[in-house]
Amino acid sequence: MPRHFLRDDDLTPAEQAEVLDLADAMKADRFGHRPLAGPRTVAVLFDKPSTRTRVSFAVGIAELGGQPLVIDAQSSQLGRGEPVADTARVLERQVAAIVWRTFGQDRIDEMARASSVPVINAVTDGFHPCQVLADLQTVRAAHGGLAGRTLTFLGDGASNMAHSYLLGGATAGLHVRIAAPAQFRPDPGVLAAAGAIAAGTGGSVAVFTDPKSACTDADALATDVWTSMGQEGQEGSRSAALAPFRLDEEKLALAGPGCVILHCLPAHRGEEITAAVLDGPASVVWDQAENRLHAQKALLTWLLERPA
Repeated sequence: MPRHFLRDDDLTPAEQAEVLDLADAMKADRFGHRPLAGPRTVAVLFDKPSTRTRVSFAVGIAELGGQPLVIDAQSSQLGRGEPVADTARVLERQVAAIVWRTFGQDRIDEMARASSVPVINAVTDGFHPCQVLADLQTVRAAHGGLAGRTLTFLGDGASNMAHSYLLGGATAGLHVRIAAPAQFRPDPGVLAAAGAIAAGTGGSVAVFTDPKSACTDADALATDVWTSMGQEGQEGSRSAALAPFRLDEEKLALAGPGCVILHCLPAHRGEEITAAVLDGPASVVWDQAENRLHAQKALLTWLLERPA
């Protein structure tokens, strides 16, 4: 059976560290690893618009010696209602791995159940695990390690980024704080799973409704857009509730020395984050965006070379 990466806790703490170490090695020697030489093909499917995911996977697969097959799912038979499992059975006979940026987590779970090759979650409504691998690589580079550091996410605590920070951060031994309005709390099941992981790694997870308390002494402050794809039309009500959680200079001043600013982009300056913070000296968002390339190359290599 292949290994899949559908949510952040599909990697154990030791496995996550292996992937991050490999990502650092690939960043240092960008063209020195070619596990897809042949070339082998990786299917990269998109149900949602994309810039960073599309570019980083296409470039990364090519740098690994492979051929990226980028598919707009709406122009494929998936878009006309073909069962997900049938698409998986077609792809698995021709590609080395499947990457999918889709909506419901149930869709990518179904793809993985039917596939004999690794399936990677490039984003779902529930999780964004490839982004958080890149974020962990970025924070580790800034602070020299992850265990015992504090990462605070401000915004929608029920979002895919909040969920992935909880699971991925707990796996890394981080103290993860989610600062969100009461009506935007994380999924209870995800919060419980992250707490169980943190109990074994020395990390912790906590939910705050006071953003200033959540930012105090943090080593990393992260945010994301307030209205995600599929939530169009809710901008007014969401902005009113989330405005106190804007990542601004006042909150950055509460953080610990050397605190770094994370945003998975695209950013709306003046909404979830101020321009002064996003473009300021604490921001590592461009390193973070670049690290999508290295983290995903490492993940693909790890999945292909270490099957279950």
